[in-house]
Amino acid sequence: MTKIFKHLAKHWAACLVIIALLLVQAYGDLTLPDYTSKIVDTGIQQSGIADAVPEVVRDSTLQVLELLMTDADAAAVEAAYTQPGGTDNALSSATSLQKKLASPDTVRLLRADADRDTLAEVFSTPDIVLYLASAQAAGEGNAPDAAALDTVTAQFAAMTQMPGFSRDAVQAQLAAAMGQAGESELSGLSAQAVLLVGLEYQALGISDAVQMNYLMQTGGQMLGLTLLMVAAAVLVGLLASRVAAAIARDLRRGVFRRVVSFSASETDKFSTASLITRTTNDVQQIQMTCVILLRMVAYAPILGIGGIIHVAQAGSSLTWIIVLAVALLLALITVLMQFAMPKFRIMQKLVDRLNLVSREILTGIMPIRAFSREQHEEARFDAANTDLMRTQLFTNRVMAAMMPFMTLIMNGTSLLIVWFGGKQIDAGTMQVGSMIAFITYTMQIVMSFLMLTMVAVMLPRAGVAADRIDEVLTTEPAIHDPVPEAIPADLNQHHWNGEVAFHHVNFTYPGSSEDALHDIDFVAKPGQTTAIIGSTGCGKTSLLHLITRFYDVTGGSVTVDGVDVRQMPQSTLRGLLGYVPQKGVLFSGTIDSNLKFGGENITDADVRTAARIAQAEEFISAKPEGYESPIAQGGTNVSGGQKQRLSIARAIAKHPKIYLFDDSFSALDYKTDVALRRALKAETGDATVIIVAQRISTVLHANQILVLEDGRIVGKGTHAQLMESCPAYQEIARSQLSNNCLLYTSDAADD
Repeated sequence: MTKIFKHLAKHWAACLVIIALLLVQAYGDLTLPDYTSKIVDTGIQQSGIADAVPEVVRDSTLQVLELLMTDADAAAVEAAYTQPGGTDNALSSATSLQKKLASPDTVRLLRADADRDTLAEVFSTPDIVLYLASAQAAGEGNAPDAAALDTVTAQFAAMTQMPGFSRDAVQAQLAAAMGQAGESELSGLSAQAVLLVGLEYQALGISDAVQMNYLMQTGGQMLGLTLLMVAAAVLVGLLASRVAAAIARDLRRGVFRRVVSFSASETDKFSTASLITRTTNDVQQIQMTCVILLRMVAYAPILGIGGIIHVAQAGSSLTWIIVLAVALLLALITVLMQFAMPKFRIMQKLVDRLNLVSREILTGIMPIRAFSREQHEEARFDAANTDLMRTQLFTNRVMAAMMPFMTLIMNGTSLLIVWFGGKQIDAGTMQVGSMIAFITYTMQIVMSFLMLTMVAVMLPRAGVAADRIDEVLTTEPAIHDPVPEAIPADLNQHHWNGEVAFHHVNFTYPGSSEDALHDIDFVAKPGQTTAIIGSTGCGKTSLLHLITRFYDVTGGSVTVDGVDVRQMPQSTLRGLLGYVPQKGVLFSGTIDSNLKFGGENITDADVRTAARIAQAEEFISAKPEGYESPIAQGGTNVSGGQKQRLSIARAIAKHPKIYLFDDSFSALDYKTDVALRRALKAETGDATVIIVAQRISTVLHANQILVLEDGRIVGKGTHAQLMESCPAYQEIARSQLSNNCLLYTSDAADD
């Protein structure tokens, strides 16, 4: 996991921006339930009236309300209201409502700078008293209305004119009545203070306008906040995708560069199938995980903690339901992860195995058909495929089982909140909107745990993928360039002739206990052809691999013009070589692009000359598009002989100092072989030519023939010399040449 976060840390600036955007998104998610609660509780149930303070009130009503206040409170109220047309009534809602009044001269408007919180406490008791009186005036079974309010207002006004009326006595009676009421009764009475303001607005004819103003204002704020959340979510998705894609790009680039620098031993260690899986499937797994980490791992804690804070601030008695839901979620996640986690760790290995089997079958489809082994290979593939399928089915079943339980917990939590919240609503201690908000916050908390669970499921597999990629990136190639201090100072000014010398070379393959080559000692000079012949597995190809530094010697040294190849940069060494592998390799493109593969300085003239020497010109010219004819991946649209000739032409077009032919003429007929070698001799007059061959006819005219047997040189000389002195060579010759040829070579040796 640390490796994934290490890659994310390289993009810290983008990650900080993402976190900031997630905070904005979370703020919106956590704020919207409050707005929903306001819409339901205030906008619908209270007709848009937020508190007990009327923004517009008639003089008659205000005088009665002040009558029920203390002198100090009444003075504060008088200071908070102004006459219509004044210069200090800047409250937009009040002034807008003024336009809808039938008799604006009879009202007061709330000042913009008024302290609503203080006024709400002042108005609370008088509003309740006046509303209860209005309800009594409306009669039993009837809802109080504006007419009832006007009746009560007139009664109170008349009462003040009665002899013996005392304001202090009224205040004392109100205080005593409120002191006898319990908390539940007071909570229920507090809502009636708002109802009185509603009656006043009804009397003024602005109740619908007040409600619509509140709904439009609150709804507009919700819409604006939603648009902000959408913008933040889109930007988070965009940035997270770009960061994850950049990480995947860098990983693929790093793995590719490292694999290209690998020697054959590192490639064999990982296997080609595994390297392909690591470059594709593993990188894709990390990319997907990075997106989820940036979008969920950072967001889930913010959302969960924010939801808990909002619930705690509400001070609801239903908090125990959230605690119960979280505990059940943690228990469920723990149990499921115990079963699923080990399977995720082995899934990538099974993918490797499937890729390996698939590659082997597709590569060897021809011999499989030739030997009628289709059923056997099908069974082998089915075994690998079934193992992967069973593992995937197990993990998918675990995840599929998790979702119903998650849904059960979420729905069960909602049911408990509705059940116990409904009782509190019935008792008057909770409003409907508050319960809706509580449910929303609870779901947000549960969803945050659900998101973390999804991440926890993906992280083990991603961690395995990251470890596999890191294994490639941290593997140092066995073949590497020398340190600058070890490079000869005059190497850049060196005039290369191409003389190759083996000085008592020993070589052992990594992991092997036996030498593949032992005490190899010879010199291949410029202008001469050195041929290497021997039985299969005697070390011919291994010898060429030491020159190209596909492997390094384990004893002795290989030099080019007296310079140890281990003291030369690989690019310098391989710039001198024209290598033709045993199996011709072509790349997707055209014939021209393949022949120019050896360097950017190769001209069209070089290409055509090389094709002529390699005896490829005839079949190239026969194609409609000539040198622009397409070459399929792997050269599957040309024959084996054509592929080999194009590979030889590619090496010739480079004009190297050293030619290395690894049994490169085996796919050619004898006529083409002779013509090619004759033309090649004229082209490579001053170059060093080393040929690995199986056929005597290919090496007959070589200046020097090395006979290998069990990794040792058992014969060295020309054909005639070896026919006299080397039994191993004689045996090869007898097996390939006719008696007449043997007699001819013997006579030539005698002469």
